[in-house]
Amino acid sequence: MTLEILTSDILSSVRHGFFSRRGGASSGIFAGLNCGYGSSDQTEAVSVNRQRVAAAMEVEPDALVGVHQVHSPTVLKVDGPINGDKPKADAVVTATPGLALTILTADCQPVLFADPDANVIGAAHAGWRGALDGVLEATIDAMESLGAKRGNTAAVIGPTISQSAYEVGPDFLDAFVADSPENLRFFANGTGDRLQFDLPAFGLHRLRQAGVGQAEWTRHCTYSDPDRFYSYRRSTHAKEADYGRLISAIKL
Repeated sequence: MTLEILTSDILSSVRHGFFSRRGGASSGIFAGLNCGYGSSDQTEAVSVNRQRVAAAMEVEPDALVGVHQVHSPTVLKVDGPINGDKPKADAVVTATPGLALTILTADCQPVLFADPDANVIGAAHAGWRGALDGVLEATIDAMESLGAKRGNTAAVIGPTISQSAYEVGPDFLDAFVADSPENLRFFANGTGDRLQFDLPAFGLHRLRQAGVGQAEWTRHCTYSDPDRFYSYRRSTHAKEADYGRLISAIKL
């Protein structure tokens, strides 16, 4: 099976892709394109999967630049491949051609950024905590420090968990309302005291408030489409031992 690579018209000036799980070498619960060495999948299978992604992005495997994601607002600026242990961060930016910035997700938002006129790109991992703590705004700030202009920057949210699949509790709501009462609009009533949180709508709101020129979500839900996407929450509900990681990448 060939790779399935989702793209966005507003990032058409740069090579990019939100890769689904299709076309990979992993098997069992990881069946497909699992790109996470942090999973319990066979290392050899993950390496083959990442080689396929690198080929699709037209780079060598060591030019797939990622970080040790920790749900933070920390952004790393890079100008070459990362050797050794990956720094702890949740976004990467560069103005260096030939590097493919990557993010791994399994329900959280993968967000790809580009200012094509300034030749600056970024990639962010934005789960609820990172988005609330400002990782998207921090990514834009870091891109501006490399010469980008936020009004000229396009940002696209890839496959992520949708509101209908994202049930949360009252404490979760409290954290968002404490940040801003207007965040209440990203919640809908669920069963009992449960609520449904709209993560991609919140991400789009933060991007637009930050002043990006264009922002969109690809409108793919990781939870509800098991043939195409890995999902941490779906795996948890199924009582599976682990889950695969989707990769998203962007290159100048």
